[in-house]
Amino acid sequence: MFERKQFSRAAAIAAIAGIAAAAPAKAEDTVKVGLILPMTGGQASTGKQIENAIKLYMKQNGDTVAGKKVEIIVKDDAAIPDKTKTAAQELIVNDKVNFIAGFGVTPAALAAAPLATQAKIPEIVMAAGTSIITERSPYIVRTSFTLAQSSTIIGDWAAQNGIKKVATLTSDYAPGNDALNFFKQNFTAGGGEVVEEVKVPLQNPDFAPFLQRMKDAKPDAIFVFVPAGQGGNFMKQYAERGLDKAGIKVIGPGDVTDDDLLNNMGDAVIGTVTAHLYSAAHPSQMNKDFVAAYKKDFNSRPGFMAVSGYDGIHLIYEALKKTNGDTDGTKLVEAMKGMKWESPRGPISIDPETRDIIQNIYIRRVARSKTDGELYNIEFQVFEAVKDLGKTKK
Repeated sequence: MFERKQFSRAAAIAAIAGIAAAAPAKAEDTVKVGLILPMTGGQASTGKQIENAIKLYMKQNGDTVAGKKVEIIVKDDAAIPDKTKTAAQELIVNDKVNFIAGFGVTPAALAAAPLATQAKIPEIVMAAGTSIITERSPYIVRTSFTLAQSSTIIGDWAAQNGIKKVATLTSDYAPGNDALNFFKQNFTAGGGEVVEEVKVPLQNPDFAPFLQRMKDAKPDAIFVFVPAGQGGNFMKQYAERGLDKAGIKVIGPGDVTDDDLLNNMGDAVIGTVTAHLYSAAHPSQMNKDFVAAYKKDFNSRPGFMAVSGYDGIHLIYEALKKTNGDTDGTKLVEAMKGMKWESPRGPISIDPETRDIIQNIYIRRVARSKTDGELYNIEFQVFEAVKDLGKTKK
């Protein structure tokens, strides 16, 4: 027993040493970005959107920055943390990447965090949305969102717009807990009441039995958080159970009405109000150009995961420009702090204190376009330069 424990400890030390030793050399002519994404499984739409957006950005901006060629290496983790960790180890030790990026769900981002710290390379989070993520490594920088940013705002909006009683349905993992807690905090502070609270499994949930409980509770609205990719199934079962006919509205952060799936949700989704960082209908010229280019190349509409990936690779390019191609991880992260730019979603920046994204959050309502007959999240109110409220309220 003693010998086995001694061997395990030695193996662990050797693995850590291998990762630390694998920190990329500064003089290389190629910058390697290890992209760890769920390309299969329930979160596959997240991975495909991010990968597509990175391809589009590199097509528009070239594959060379600061005199170095950018190489993308994609690993599929199917949103399973053990696979994320293995992929990150392989990318750092074998491929000697300069960045790890992607991370479709919070457990994946957290699984990679110690490895980013040990190897001293930036971990660019392009999807996962729990507040604690950037606190887990000084090398993590996020270009997606946090659930606190949108859930607090939709909680305030609901309380101020005649919604008195709400049932909640959230995925049973860290982002779902963030969404629920921050919504409840603001909604109840505004005088609202939560009459039913349900948590559903993250993997392959069947919403139908839970939705019947929601219907029986007779709320004014259901607050929903499910990760990107599951909203279509939720809305299908919401309509099948007749909650739309019962006058029970859907509210929540914008994951439930993700743009790439919205057109397949049917008329039951019309009128759904969400708070979120991005809509394909955002009226800026930059976004119109982005949507047109994405549709042309991939024959689909970009959603918020696409824009998060687009901004993630932009951040990498701009950091390399600031360091003149120096791939020292500490210098790259320092270069990213405080960076500001105009995105298809609107103005964004990286908080120099938390390395988290600061961005506009929009209140949107689903409507059918009179122009092309498609469903869109139409923005009607904006909250500017929202920080991660999960950190500011601690």
